[in-house]
Amino acid sequence: MCGIVGYIGTQAATDILLAGLEKLEYRGYDSAGIATVWEGEVNCVRAKGKLHNLRSKLEQIEAPAQIGIGHTRWATHGKPEEYNAHPHLDTAKRVAVVQNGIIENYRDLREELKAKGHQFVSETDTEVIPHLIAEFLKNISPSSSSSPFLEAVRQAVNHLHGAFAIAVISADYPDELIVVRQQAPLVIGFGQGEFFCASDTPAIVAYTRAVLPLENGEIARLTPLGVEIYNFAGDRLKKQPRLLNFNPAMVEKQGFKHFMLKEIHEQPGVVRASLDAYFNPAESTESPINLGLPADLYNDLEQIQILACGTSWHAALIGKYLIEQLAEISTQVHYASEYRYAPSPVTANTLIIGVTQSGETADTLAALTMEKERRQGREPKYQARLLGITNRPESSLGHLVPHVISTLAGIEIGVAATKTFTAQLMAFYALALDLAARRQTVSKDTLDKIINGLRQIPKEIEATLESQERLTEQLAHEFAETQDFIFVGRGINFPIALEGALKLKEISYIHAEGYPAGEMKHGPIALLDAKVPVVAIAIPGSVYEKVISNAQEAKARDSRLIGVTPVNDGEAAEIFNDLLPISHVEELLSPILTVVPLQLLAYHIAARRGLDVDQPRNLAKSVTVE
Repeated sequence: MCGIVGYIGTQAATDILLAGLEKLEYRGYDSAGIATVWEGEVNCVRAKGKLHNLRSKLEQIEAPAQIGIGHTRWATHGKPEEYNAHPHLDTAKRVAVVQNGIIENYRDLREELKAKGHQFVSETDTEVIPHLIAEFLKNISPSSSSSPFLEAVRQAVNHLHGAFAIAVISADYPDELIVVRQQAPLVIGFGQGEFFCASDTPAIVAYTRAVLPLENGEIARLTPLGVEIYNFAGDRLKKQPRLLNFNPAMVEKQGFKHFMLKEIHEQPGVVRASLDAYFNPAESTESPINLGLPADLYNDLEQIQILACGTSWHAALIGKYLIEQLAEISTQVHYASEYRYAPSPVTANTLIIGVTQSGETADTLAALTMEKERRQGREPKYQARLLGITNRPESSLGHLVPHVISTLAGIEIGVAATKTFTAQLMAFYALALDLAARRQTVSKDTLDKIINGLRQIPKEIEATLESQERLTEQLAHEFAETQDFIFVGRGINFPIALEGALKLKEISYIHAEGYPAGEMKHGPIALLDAKVPVVAIAIPGSVYEKVISNAQEAKARDSRLIGVTPVNDGEAAEIFNDLLPISHVEELLSPILTVVPLQLLAYHIAARRGLDVDQPRNLAKSVTVE
């Protein structure tokens, strides 16, 4: 969740650290801090709240240090106060540490260290780390190791239980920056006579494209002379950096007021990129779908289990619908956070799919790891078949599973997922159609019709964006004081009702719930009155009349009705108080369109309320802790 950045080189470290933290603030913004080594001392500056508070403090300090670490925090242990902000120091203030993750055994370590005279000033788990390193440094002779600092960090991390990424500097070792990864992302950047570390590549891409993601259980020592990589046992490892294909313009607003609005408008391009990558040209004699997955992944497939969290879980629900209706394979979707503690029985010939935008979602990775381990040693039909769907194929997920469908959304800065959701939907459409084609559960004509329909979606999204931008902005004015919303849908659009409610909750802080429209009369209808608007997704198809009927039930309870319906739908115009019309599209393809006006509505309500759309309170982009 938190963001880490580190630098050692010939430039002023503070400027580079601040710039890096700006690119990582989507990972946490409860507090921020920077520590540098200058003139034999650790200089640590921290501030509560957004990064501009830290910047204001640093403007009053002039210390041109050439080594430092920085951190932007999403609070886990301890309130978001300055005394809990990172970096944390040891008692003598000679060691500084920043961390992303959770140290599960910090209480026991804290008590042991307090008994040895260490004094703690925060409520965080991270603070045990500099004290532990300082304790080990006492007992390491400078002559016994080429780097006593590295050895002290290595010994310390072997006493830590949990998931963490850390960066460490010391006033006594001003030419060494030590970084560690264990179940939390950390990447090293290679420059000309300078080196970087960060939780994510946007923090360092302005300075270098040569990067090396650390693996679990690895420690790196960064000095002005180069980078050394070790495992936790102290063995030297040989690793090679790789070059990033990255455009810095992707992380700029490009004239939009917020990243979220920019990313909503990027969705036609995301769909086009997905179509180009996943589907062969119509005139091709090859299979129409090109995911690059081996045939044995599909052989004798009887069941699919999908593990995901949040917005990815909603995309997975649509994936379930597509796979079951097109490929006729029984599919279950699980919250990864629940599955890891109450997994389904091990079944034969089962494909397990992990869906995570960042590829670093802790619960999803843990659930996949558990599934991989509990299937080892079993007869072949019970062994793990693992597939990942992620926007970051170089992530932990990409290293955990043998096969990945790379979604093509590009970097998404807004915390509330928009274009990455659409990219995940496109991956599921391609997967379901690939399965259906191989299993011959749909005819070639039907397959071609669906694919041709998908090829029309980008221009339909563009038309929806053009017609809805002003409409949703005007409608948002009427809901700035609303406290409750209900979203309803049926069939393939029920998950869109869930996603619409989640977007509104995430960025506007309005209580919102999504329900299957047919379930309203089974309890939730008691919530309805003139103060509770109802948004209904009503697309012609198998459940259209049912949704219209359910909407009328809400209208009879005085709720204001907002309909996501096809343009020029006369029946809908008579029933709904407000319309958010989309282009006419087949019901099977409609989720890619119906989500767009709900994203815009949530955005404009939040903006109208004067809220921080891109960095909503209490949330972070990548959930790397349990």
